[in-house]
Amino acid sequence: MLNRLFKLSDHGSTVPRELQAGFTTFAAMAYILAVNPMILSDTGMDQAALVTVTALTAAVSTGLMAALTNFPLALAPGMGINAFFTYSICLGAGVRWQDALGMVFVNGLIFLLLSVTGIREKIVRSIPYSLKIAITCGIGLFIAFIGLKNGGVIVDNPATFVGHGDFSSGPVALCLAGIGLTVVLVARKIPGAIILGIAITTVVGIFVPNGSGGTVTALPSSLFSTPASPAPVLLKLEFGFLQNWSAFQTAVPLVLTLLLVDMFDNIGTLIGVTKRAGLLDAQGNLPKAGRALIADSLAAILSSLFGTSTVVSYIESASGVEAGGRTGLTAVTTAVLMLLALFLTPLILAVPAAATAPALVVVGIFMLQSVTEIKMDQFNIAAPAMLTILCIPLTFSIAEGIGI
Repeated sequence: MLNRLFKLSDHGSTVPRELQAGFTTFAAMAYILAVNPMILSDTGMDQAALVTVTALTAAVSTGLMAALTNFPLALAPGMGINAFFTYSICLGAGVRWQDALGMVFVNGLIFLLLSVTGIREKIVRSIPYSLKIAITCGIGLFIAFIGLKNGGVIVDNPATFVGHGDFSSGPVALCLAGIGLTVVLVARKIPGAIILGIAITTVVGIFVPNGSGGTVTALPSSLFSTPASPAPVLLKLEFGFLQNWSAFQTAVPLVLTLLLVDMFDNIGTLIGVTKRAGLLDAQGNLPKAGRALIADSLAAILSSLFGTSTVVSYIESASGVEAGGRTGLTAVTTAVLMLLALFLTPLILAVPAAATAPALVVVGIFMLQSVTEIKMDQFNIAAPAMLTILCIPLTFSIAEGIGI
């Protein structure tokens, strides 16, 4: 049944491989269950309710993407956009979080209109193939950079912007060991290499000191938890910014910024992940791109109704693709795990950054391999490709990198 439903044979995949890939994607992006509520709670939103809402929006949106496209893409409230929602819209512009959710809803409607009319698909098709590859490579560097940052291998430095962390500290040493282990497992073509690397590094972390009197992997006090009610934020969006001219003038640039960042983040992730999954056709175009864009448009609308910032396609989906995911079954598996995480939150949060960081670094290596397809001996192709690859990680933004 699953083979027929998700066309596994057509994509050269199997049920165990898809399930494993879904678990890998989930493990790589599970951090959002803790990070998104922490950021949005600064607006005054209920943090416990946000944990539930984050999982629900991720699960529903990911399931929607699988149903419409059969792509191995997972969605969740976007990092960066949640910070813009909190610190620029709410705290910076003084907009109430209820009205900010209303702006997310309007952004989603405009998104849907652009998707249904085919304008967004035309934008995707208009990007030259060399730049699509460059976007994939830039995202690869970005993912690896995030991994090294999360693992403490790279830290900020006031003199040089970035520098290396303390390699002798427990968490950083464990992260570096995890990278080495995962690289060896992948090179030797061990099945489930990435998720196996995460699991082994997490277990070893129980015995590695973190420098603060504890260990890198903190054993949870319990395995199960009861989900908090989403009521404090569910369906709380308001549209006060539409009721007077002054508020409307303030809202317009904020909504447009949401729209542009959301659009290019989603386009970049869509191209990068599907290119790596081998889903682009011979001309470098993506079949069912229109459906994928409609799915993330609907996801943006759903996020405002559930009570969180805009939901986007996640670059961590690439980790599932590298683990063998090729169809929507990978996405459905990730969605189910998001729902289960509501009851297993203590166990999920016990996986340290030192264990997930190596997975992101290895995925980045995989994605950068596409650079050999760019004709770097032709300067008119090499210049924009190089700028894209360089600027995505250095601006810490897929949208900014593509924009440059």
